[in-house]
Amino acid sequence: QGCTQKYIVKNYFYYYLFKFSAAMGEEIFYITFLPFTYWNIDHSVSRRMIIVWSIVMYIGQVSKDVLKWPRPLSPPVVKLEMRTNAEYGMPSTHAMAATAISFSFFIATMNQYKYPLELGLVAAFVISTLVCLSRLYTGMHTVLDVIGGALISAVLLVLLYPAWDTIDHLLLTSPFCPFFSILVPLVLCYNYPKLDYYSPTRGDTTMILGATAGATVGFWLNHQYAASAYAGQSLQPGFPLTTSTVVFVLARFFVGILVVLLTRWLMKSVVLGLLGYLYKFPLGDLAARRRLEVEVPYKFVTYSSVGFVATMIVPLLHELLGLL
Repeated sequence: QGCTQKYIVKNYFYYYLFKFSAAMGEEIFYITFLPFTYWNIDHSVSRRMIIVWSIVMYIGQVSKDVLKWPRPLSPPVVKLEMRTNAEYGMPSTHAMAATAISFSFFIATMNQYKYPLELGLVAAFVISTLVCLSRLYTGMHTVLDVIGGALISAVLLVLLYPAWDTIDHLLLTSPFCPFFSILVPLVLCYNYPKLDYYSPTRGDTTMILGATAGATVGFWLNHQYAASAYAGQSLQPGFPLTTSTVVFVLARFFVGILVVLLTRWLMKSVVLGLLGYLYKFPLGDLAARRRLEVEVPYKFVTYSSVGFVATMIVPLLHELLGLL
């Protein structure tokens, strides 16, 4: 289901503002901001954001395919995106992710770093609002979809917050953490609600759960065997940033993101090639790649590798290169 309408942009400020805001609920944002937080700000903040993000997104994606509420009709709405048009509308997972990430970041940092709490609260509100408004501007959701997504995310945050420390402690110390971190997401992916037609929601959910599974194993291994890698190296908001600090932050980010993107490209090629050989289909066969027995292992293995590399291998590389 593609967008075939033609449109004329009359206000480029709004157009680029909301197109950029919409990108803050997509893979390009997750694969840059979440690792950046882990490499440069604080491990505990990053762990909490990733866990909240994965739970919120799984519930949101499943809710879409259970409720089956359609997206806005086009026309009269002009849709500026094509890929997500095949998904159902309620709730808006962009709104859920933006609310979960921005407010979990604020909550996790407000007692650890010195900055005006009002400023942090306003920043979280503005970011989540911009993403919510972008879904209306791009024609992908109704007002009810967006409000519903934001409210569901807020309720989940309230419910999860009292258990943050307990969950974090178990993720780092339980000997069963690596086993359950892989098993539970895989079971959820293979038992995802079935639809009468193909929707990218299952694949997107598999990517999210896979990345979280790999990252969680990395968290555990880091705590067990390399806990000192980043000790005392967090960026401290509220303090003047020296030139050397900025250089190290940028160096860690660019080295890390290069390794992450290379891992993503390599694993996609290798895993898809192996599955193509196993199930006897050409790599360009899109219908075959959408089959359950192909899509789930393909995306789960690829993105669990990305999550593991980002949280375990990249910090070791940073240490080796003297970037800590």
